[in-house]
Amino acid sequence: MKKTLFALALAATGLAAVPAAFAQSATPDNGGWFINGNVGRTTLDKGPYDGHDTGYGLGGGYRWSLTPSVALGVEAGYNDLGNIHLKNVFNDRDVVQRGRSELHGWTAGVNGHFNLSPNWYLSGRTGLYAWKGHGTSEDNPVRRSLDKTSWYAGAGVGYDFSNNMSVGLNYDYYRAKKDRIDLGTEMVSVSAEYRF
Repeated sequence: MKKTLFALALAATGLAAVPAAFAQSATPDNGGWFINGNVGRTTLDKGPYDGHDTGYGLGGGYRWSLTPSVALGVEAGYNDLGNIHLKNVFNDRDVVQRGRSELHGWTAGVNGHFNLSPNWYLSGRTGLYAWKGHGTSEDNPVRRSLDKTSWYAGAGVGYDFSNNMSVGLNYDYYRAKKDRIDLGTEMVSVSAEYRF
């Protein structure tokens, strides 16, 4: 019993030291080129649409380090928010479901990375969203293909494991409305970023 308690205490001490080991390699300068990706749960609850799917996004850009704890930059990316239903991997339904909003598009905007400590950070982003989707309105059941340029915005919190690698938790909203059809979608996601 004493050996088990000692082993647990030793393991806990080792796990507690992991963030400190990463903290030594993290530097306050977080500017430069970056690539990132995120995956999470999307929510659309407008008109005839009410449900959750799995969405993903891929992006990249450049940030300028303004101070040791503030970096601002530009970004561009692609996302798919409307028709991936991962729980169908475990049944006989389609994982990619047609007949849903099928919302996807390109983003171009600005972003910020704000360090609260050498490792913890807040992030923010906003910009243009050039989207395509399919939908119906409550007063017109005919399914239509739509496209438009609108906007997106989001915020997040995360942890820098080093000057090059971080993970985060994000909330984003993608505005997608045209001709009384509202496909605006929220996404809560987990992200990973690599900085060069």
